[in-house]
Amino acid sequence: MSSAAAHFADHRLSVAPMMDRTDRHLRFLLRLLAPHARLYTEMITARALQRGDAQRLLRFDAAEHPVALQLGGNEPEELATAARLGAAAGYDEINLNVGCPSDRVQAGCFGARLMLERARVAACVTAMRADVGVPVTVKTRLGVDEHDSYEFVRDFVGEVAAAGCTTFIVHARKAWLSGLSPKQNREIPPLDYPRVYRLKREFPALTIVINGGFVTLEDSVAQLTHVDGVMVGRAAYQDSWLLARLDERLYGGPPVSELGVLAAFERYVARELGMGTPLRAMTRHLLGMRSGRAGGRRWRRDLVEIGDGSRGLENLRAMLERFAGDVSASAA
Repeated sequence: MSSAAAHFADHRLSVAPMMDRTDRHLRFLLRLLAPHARLYTEMITARALQRGDAQRLLRFDAAEHPVALQLGGNEPEELATAARLGAAAGYDEINLNVGCPSDRVQAGCFGARLMLERARVAACVTAMRADVGVPVTVKTRLGVDEHDSYEFVRDFVGEVAAAGCTTFIVHARKAWLSGLSPKQNREIPPLDYPRVYRLKREFPALTIVINGGFVTLEDSVAQLTHVDGVMVGRAAYQDSWLLARLDERLYGGPPVSELGVLAAFERYVARELGMGTPLRAMTRHLLGMRSGRAGGRRWRRDLVEIGDGSRGLENLRAMLERFAGDVSASAA
């Protein structure tokens, strides 16, 4: 395998698909912070791609590679069509969501609800793999409602793997389909990392990536003694530098320059503004850049008050210049 191919197949570090978070603007910023991490889109339904503006929904910057498209749906033919659109747009992986517990997703009978229909998931994987040359992967939970034994998730993985899926991203919690909000579903069902480790032991030929509850560098890195990869989510959004430190630890290379990241993102913002993208759609993703650091409160306040349009861009540039001056002064 060439070094380029190995890089695009690497799942050691990835950032979770997060609704209203992992849009193309955040993914561009994350790539600046973590040169090697695998990035995922927000979930996009197969039906939305067929009936909506697919070009707009699938747009991404070439700098984002390796980047995966996460799809929601439950009809093999619809998902195959959506996967073709994603592959044609240049995505490096097509990922099927079998883990989201939101009411909207349940109403469409996909997401975590699909764990109860593993034959359907296998059929969806078969259809997508037949139509695209990029890997088709599955993101799932450990179980659903009262269906939360190890045997349940083992049989689910086994049947879907038989359809040709070789990579599973496992959120190490079950999902409750009623009574809990999506936020509560990320917090209340207990984490069970050993069950994910057991999956890897039982399916050693599969790539097993663990997700759920990782907020520190050491806890995240420790997972790689048990599974093939770790996926971080909101912790990387709330503290952007957690992802940068993880990338540096796992892949080596020099530390990422904070000033360099901000300068590159400012150039991206200026370019996107020229194409009509609202400034706040981009600057909102900078809120976590100073989390837990000196000046973090002022940083967040200034971002909130920055304004929009060309005047907002001027304010952003002035804010970044002040920050660069503060960094230089503290280093002197």
